[in-house]
Amino acid sequence: MQAARPPQGNAPARGKGLRRVVLLLAALLAHPILAQTASGPWMGFFPSPARIEWSSLLATLRGIGRHADAVLLQRNVPWEAFEQGPEAASRRFADLDNLVRLSRAQGLEPIFVVDALNGLDRRAFQGVPAAWGKPSFADPRIRRAFRNFAVRIARSYRPRYLGLGSEVNTYMTAHPEDAPHLVSLYLETYAAVKRASPATRVFATFQWDELRAAPGGPDWSLIEAFEPRLDLWVISSYPCLWLGGRPPGAGYYAPLTRRTTRPLAVGEGGCASRGTPRHPGSDRNQTAYLDAIADQLGPRLEFWIYLLYNDLDLDAYREAVGSGRDLQTLELFARMGLADEKGRPKPALETWDRIRRRLRSPP
Repeated sequence: MQAARPPQGNAPARGKGLRRVVLLLAALLAHPILAQTASGPWMGFFPSPARIEWSSLLATLRGIGRHADAVLLQRNVPWEAFEQGPEAASRRFADLDNLVRLSRAQGLEPIFVVDALNGLDRRAFQGVPAAWGKPSFADPRIRRAFRNFAVRIARSYRPRYLGLGSEVNTYMTAHPEDAPHLVSLYLETYAAVKRASPATRVFATFQWDELRAAPGGPDWSLIEAFEPRLDLWVISSYPCLWLGGRPPGAGYYAPLTRRTTRPLAVGEGGCASRGTPRHPGSDRNQTAYLDAIADQLGPRLEFWIYLLYNDLDLDAYREAVGSGRDLQTLELFARMGLADEKGRPKPALETWDRIRRRLRSPP
């Protein structure tokens, strides 16, 4: 969904406070633990704390560490710094580096996504300097900064997985005149990342519920425009927001498995245990969502990222979100955690653990 996520621990209005959180945690968790080596897909979460404070982030990371293998670190581009080159000095990159250390200290390997767009509105760019004018993927400055930031991540971490864009089909549909430029930037950056880290598996993510709901069925050209330089097909999926609160039924994801022989992954998604009048939620529907992903995509998955480990305290996020409209959007996702905001497990967390044991068991 084009408004498909809460702030990922680096909301602009609270950036300094969260920076202090990360630095404090880096001091507490100085000795990394090797990630788990079992077979099967990496399973994990975004590291979004219930409240924007260091103790909450620590509790979230520890909780994730007990139930997951990975965290997804999705970051907007520091445009001005990385327009200068891949080795640019950047406080935001230093913050990312600290979060990588903190995640690995809990036995969690990072999956990275470089994101040019606004997480609450996939039709718009995020943070491009006003002096640069109307943003476009044709702008050489935007192209340089995006490519340089991705190359810096590839050089620094040699990650197993690196995404170059999130839910890009939503932007492509809204801005068809700019879509070819987005695709060409992806292809250029893919080649640059592979030169920096040949073993890294590179992808973009696609919003499946929107793609699936298109008149006449999925417009596969929005994904296949990136071939053959998609090492795997990665989707986001929030079906309960598209189906009146209901989880996906049998066959909801089947078109993906028929269309491509590539490995698949879920880059983000979820279903709420408590909802709104327009988008009701329940523990049962949340559990059914997890079972649908596992049953329909499980054998093909390389990784599976669920949006939230714990629910969000909306009052705590109110200042960070800023606008009333964005807060209403955030409400759709705030109860998608598999634990509540105090870290108490919901029934779906047991389902997640059961699925994880099954998918990650040696063949």
